[in-house]
Amino acid sequence: MTRTLQVRISGEVQGVGFRAWTEAAARARGLSGWVRNRRDGSVEALISGENAMVEEMLAYFWQGPHASRVTRVESEPASEPMGLSFRTLPTA
Repeated sequence: MTRTLQVRISGEVQGVGFRAWTEAAARARGLSGWVRNRRDGSVEALISGENAMVEEMLAYFWQGPHASRVTRVESEPASEPMGLSFRTLPTA
């Protein structure tokens, strides 16, 4: 079963390699979607794929890259159609 979520990650998540880390982790799990910084200092991601892999990625967001400090991970269902890859988008 495929699942798509829009995720917002807060804390010390910008300037620490969080987007590159997310892209690598999502690709390793076969997920499609995107990740970008938000002007409010958070990171936003859209992840889509097998339900088990989406759940694993949600839990993994709490770890973040070494220099990050994640304080909140919020998610909600999304219906945006996905391509076959995961990419980094410009800041929004």
